[in-house]
Amino acid sequence: MPAKRDTYTPDSLLQVAVAVFNERGYDGTSMEHLSKAAGISKSSIYHHVRGKEELLRRAISRALDGLFGILVEPGACEGRAVERLEYVTRRTVEVLLDELPYVTLLLRVRGNTDTERWAMARRREFDQRVAELLRRAVAEGDLRSDVDVRLATRLLFGMINSIVEWYRPRASGRGAGREGLVARDEVAEAVIRTAFAGLRV
Repeated sequence: MPAKRDTYTPDSLLQVAVAVFNERGYDGTSMEHLSKAAGISKSSIYHHVRGKEELLRRAISRALDGLFGILVEPGACEGRAVERLEYVTRRTVEVLLDELPYVTLLLRVRGNTDTERWAMARRREFDQRVAELLRRAVAEGDLRSDVDVRLATRLLFGMINSIVEWYRPRASGRGAGREGLVARDEVAEAVIRTAFAGLRV
């Protein structure tokens, strides 16, 4: 069957690409797979982007822009370090849930291309910024000093990042209370309570 007429925008094509990358893995996705998923010809895709790595970079940039944007919000810049750390943690969960397909893709990159290596370096930079807040909170006497900062940072992000593997948004209306479906705000609040109950002095 011939491919249908290209009615895609760069954003809508990106949504399709991210879904395919997350399903098949970036390395396991070809332009042919993207063409079939979009229902348009490969030449139509090339009209929008240079190739699949550009799609990957755009998708990962969207996730990273959301995360780094948190660090310049007033709640991340003002007040005691522990308050800023809790704010950044909550907002990180919220961005992950709001941009779930894009953050999922970010967390699955393995460093096999220049774009993936760039993404991993940016992820490490974000983690280091959060670890610095944790160090300051310890120095200010608000978090326990007997917890290794690097280990605490890894455990915190391990908990947050695992959300992409199980989270399913709660539907409104009938069936909204089905087991396993959790509201966005409940997830963020649970992470805060669980993490900081063991970290606060």
